[in-house]
Amino acid sequence: MSEISGVEAADVKAAITGLWVYPVKSCAGVPVQEALLLATGLAFDRAWMVVDVYGVFVTQRALPRMALIRPQLKGRDMVLRAPGMLALHIALDQVEEPVRVRVWDDEVKAYDMGPVAAQWFSDFLGAKVRLVRFDPVEKRVSSPQWTEGVEALNQFSDGYPLLLLGEASLAALNEKLRARGAAAVGMERFRPNIVLGNPDGGTADGLLAHDEDRLDELRIGTGQGLVRLKPVKPCARCPIPNIDPATAISSPQVNDMLQTYRQDPRLQGALSFGMNAIVLQGSDHLLKVGQSITANYRFA
Repeated sequence: MSEISGVEAADVKAAITGLWVYPVKSCAGVPVQEALLLATGLAFDRAWMVVDVYGVFVTQRALPRMALIRPQLKGRDMVLRAPGMLALHIALDQVEEPVRVRVWDDEVKAYDMGPVAAQWFSDFLGAKVRLVRFDPVEKRVSSPQWTEGVEALNQFSDGYPLLLLGEASLAALNEKLRARGAAAVGMERFRPNIVLGNPDGGTADGLLAHDEDRLDELRIGTGQGLVRLKPVKPCARCPIPNIDPATAISSPQVNDMLQTYRQDPRLQGALSFGMNAIVLQGSDHLLKVGQSITANYRFA
């Protein structure tokens, strides 16, 4: 096999059909054509987070208006926009006071981003909050129960460097929603980093619905060499997919439908949609939309 091309005999041949970065945890995502892969996931993914007065992370679960905050990465700045607000510019290379914050069960070192950012977020969200940035010297590690002992690093993601989701999985969900008379939903509701699809639109040797659940290791040829990603844990779904990212209004149709066919015994019956993944090889390589992927099925 050529490591540059990534071509080999494999059960599945697919492609990267979408890349998404979420600079601020639980705010809107940024679709990109290419992204630098780091040990912690895509560059700038969940590098910032909103916390309450106690330093505890907040998300759309409690503050659905976070869905309306749209970051852009422009040159040396992150530019944040929200309805009725002037744009907030955050320099990518500047932080303020060191702080300690909590994301789920992890207390980690971070940097406060200052009073202007805190006021901007507080005004829009109607709650007293602050913006913080992950301290890159911190080592926040995924659960070794799922990574089989591999030390997988994260910033402020829920627990794993990457989230993978197949276009076929979303298509199957939307077919079920339409059959029930509900509107189809977009990929952005599920907040994947890497969208997997079939570039020719076919399924021969390609991905079927929820094949990402069954793949062992993804191999991606890049200009710098081979990237190897390993899906390790089904993504348990909270109410966030019920929130319309265009309006921040929640309705139960999505999770109600998932309840009918996506109760996952690997998660004690919790709903799953997509797979969390870790980086085995290829940190500092550039991922691009259109790159080919090969993978084999995993057999327990």
